Amino acid sequence: MTVRSSLTVVLAAGEGTRMRSSLPKVLHPVAGQSLLSHVLNAAASGEGSQLAVVIGPDHQAVADEARRVRPDAQTFVQAERLGTAHAVLAAREALAQGADDLLIAFGDTPLISAETFARMRAPLRDGAALAVLGFHAADPTGYGRLVVENGKLVAIREQADASAEERKITLCNAGVMAFAGKRALEIIEQIGNANSKGEYYLTDAVGIVRDLGLEAVVIETSEDEVRGINTKAQLAEAEAVMQARLRKAALDAGVTMIAPETVYLAADTTFGKDVVIEPFVVIGPGVSIADGAVIHSFSHVVEAEIGKKASVGPYARLRPGTSLGDGSRIGNFVETKAAKLEAGVKVNHLSYVGDAHVGANSNLGAGTITCNYDGFSKHKTLIGEGAFVGTNSSLVAPVKIGKGAYIGSGSVITKDVPDDALAVERNQQTIREGGAKRYRELKTKAKAPKGS
Repeated sequence: MTVRSSLTVVLAAGEGTRMRSSLPKVLHPVAGQSLLSHVLNAAASGEGSQLAVVIGPDHQAVADEARRVRPDAQTFVQAERLGTAHAVLAAREALAQGADDLLIAFGDTPLISAETFARMRAPLRDGAALAVLGFHAADPTGYGRLVVENGKLVAIREQADASAEERKITLCNAGVMAFAGKRALEIIEQIGNANSKGEYYLTDAVGIVRDLGLEAVVIETSEDEVRGINTKAQLAEAEAVMQARLRKAALDAGVTMIAPETVYLAADTTFGKDVVIEPFVVIGPGVSIADGAVIHSFSHVVEAEIGKKASVGPYARLRPGTSLGDGSRIGNFVETKAAKLEAGVKVNHLSYVGDAHVGANSNLGAGTITCNYDGFSKHKTLIGEGAFVGTNSSLVAPVKIGKGAYIGSGSVITKDVPDDALAVERNQQTIREGGAKRYRELKTKAKAPKGS
């Protein structure tokens, strides 16, 4: 079968002033990824596919994000904001290459799916010149209505221009369009600026297509999928929809979630078989959880690898760069960062392990701290296989604890410990009989008012 070439143009120039944020609108996150990244990941990739992103002036951060997500993306700047058709023509160079299909999407609709993009291309193969994505709105007020006759799209009528009968239509314009590539540029270039604002709108393409004797059709989707984000409230609504999708996908894949509605996932979270996630767990971007692992309640995990049958939490925090080996255990109030813990390692409670490599089957007692930062640089702690670190020990990096070594409780270790050695660092304990009583009397006298 011949592969049809496609060009997806994503319009990411919206300022989003109603977001009340210095961050460009399309860089706000949903499920741990920017709005823009969700749309770019849904766009076609691979053989015969091109991607163009239209940004506003001085939005280098948006261009950088586009290239981070899709290194194949071209970026174009819309210097003036003169409507959606004007924005598309900012990518004229890409349009002129003549792809078989042209898809136009928006960078602030993170719930759009690759399947919907594919469905929009299907009528183009059958001879349609234009496919418009529509949805049935619970409240269509303010939306452009899709006027359909005999199964064909005849007009997109804006609310202000719609007749009383047309305002009863619930099928609304989502803004996403697909053009047959051979005539796409011709059609878009014919869009005039007859509106009162002197702007160029893609919705006028329907009339142009019909004037040319060509066919326009509607592809329907759900209202949720085409939610546009313009406010923080809408951002939260999209997050809720995305989380519901991700939870359902995880449950369908066999993940056990005792209270799914309390678990927050990232779009790129991956799960093995028989994973259990207890209530009130937050999983950020870049997390993989292998077969049989358990994430206990109130744990927070970001950019971490969790091995088979590992146990995390409750109340654990795994920060970026954490890697837990098979069967390892991270207990309550333990924090890790840039730490590789091999199979069978136990860090059961009240510890911080950062910039460290901990050998298999080692045990770090309660209150163990790897002192990795000296105020200027980070340093590494290396702990050998089968080592035992007693409670309330501080390992001052850079330092190496050998295989099978034993660190006595309460030690501050500043020098390397050889394999199978015992290291204890404590000041000699002294006892002064009656010292506590004398200390209290001294402090009480010092606090007494003068002259009393």
